[in-house]
Amino acid sequence: MYKPMNQTQHSFLDFNQPLGLHMNPKNRWIQMADRVPWEVFEIKYAGLFPSETGNVAKPLQMALGSLIIQKKFQYSDRELVEQITENPYLQYFIGLSGYQEKAPFEASLLVLFRKRITMEMIMEANDYMIDQNNHHNEPPNSSGNGTGTDAGPTGENKGTLILDASCAPVNIRFPQDVSLLNEAREKLETVIYRLSKAYGLPLPRRYRRRARKEYLSFAKGKKHSKKQVRKATKKQLSYVRRDLSYLEAWLAEGYAPAADEIGLLLTIRKLYEQQNQMYQEKSHKVSNRIVSIRQPWLRPIVRGKAKTPVEFGAKLDLSLDGNGYARIEKISFEAYNEGTCLEPAVERYHERMGYYPERVLVDQIYRTRDNRRYCQERGIRMSGPKLGRPSQTAEAKAEKKVACQDNTDRIAVGREFSVEKHSYGLGLIVTKLEETQLSSIALSVFVSNLFKIQRRIFCAFFRYCGEWKAFADYLTLMAT
Repeated sequence: MYKPMNQTQHSFLDFNQPLGLHMNPKNRWIQMADRVPWEVFEIKYAGLFPSETGNVAKPLQMALGSLIIQKKFQYSDRELVEQITENPYLQYFIGLSGYQEKAPFEASLLVLFRKRITMEMIMEANDYMIDQNNHHNEPPNSSGNGTGTDAGPTGENKGTLILDASCAPVNIRFPQDVSLLNEAREKLETVIYRLSKAYGLPLPRRYRRRARKEYLSFAKGKKHSKKQVRKATKKQLSYVRRDLSYLEAWLAEGYAPAADEIGLLLTIRKLYEQQNQMYQEKSHKVSNRIVSIRQPWLRPIVRGKAKTPVEFGAKLDLSLDGNGYARIEKISFEAYNEGTCLEPAVERYHERMGYYPERVLVDQIYRTRDNRRYCQERGIRMSGPKLGRPSQTAEAKAEKKVACQDNTDRIAVGREFSVEKHSYGLGLIVTKLEETQLSSIALSVFVSNLFKIQRRIFCAFFRYCGEWKAFADYLTLMAT
């Protein structure tokens, strides 16, 4: 059940401040709370609660506002509740009618907030905020009215679109084969013990102590040869195979596992098949490789970076428009070719602005022949050198200078990734569910754009005040 916000404060003057508490109306959280259109975002959020009975859900401003605060400061769930309880500015931001000493909600509710506010909802809110800000900032006679008018390939192209890909790593242990098999063995032993006690079945021999001793003997070694790794893998495979045979025999007789154990057993069965295949083929590659038992949707993403050649998380393509606002063009836990994202990103730019960009700044992997042909047909300049032998004419030298400037401007998307990974939690995703990991990634981009919009509005306001002060000083000087 959900009730729309009808008693939440609409201005700073409506906020009930205790006697002796003075709050600054120019505080960043107060300014941002008054700028975010909560009532617009609330319409879709209210649709998640079709029933008119049951407990009343927390309002959207409290749910989304709490997640924004958490993403900004990287608080844990319990620490976030403590900070909101102690800070009246944060209480104003999440929509409370006045300052209160009692916690507005329990820390466990943040899990529900992250499940309800999905990635799609956050991306829609992100597009809405960017479009509204760009609409207010564009000049009156600008053709970028966002009406979607088809300018055509021969129309006038304007603006810049920067596109690049990265990975949002998830907080998991580095997936070594022996450690994954040992974890699978321990979980199978737990399931076997529970089924044995639940149905009164005789407890089979599992060689727990021997398997644990052999794994610790291997794990404590500083360096492992290939022979030692294969030997340890073979032993753990035998233990997992034995435990799986016990469970399969019980399941064939009609004994059912718990609901949360079904997916776990399927994941362990697939993990065993993959590890056994790699062991038999003496290879380290397999399709759809499982790197985490509790998060089987994760895949290894080969990035080729010096610090982390392989990362484990979601891969995403991020685009920056001419004003520096970021959008997620594509996101997936499966490894994909970034070159396939250029054409859809350009078409979405055309739908938003009504014209194609003047230039597209991308790296080498996007510069396929199909993408070059696509941009050439629409009059879009793609960054990077042309195909063929380089020329030494004056025109070629001018193009080289333009290409150098394009590479310099393309640094902006790398800087955006760096800011979001260091300041907004994109560098380490700590949520555990697939849907909450995607929403956490989208929230990092959304919060980064929110504070970027706020900083630009403050800069414009101070510049406006400075111009009026200079004009007033000039009139005073002329009068004297």
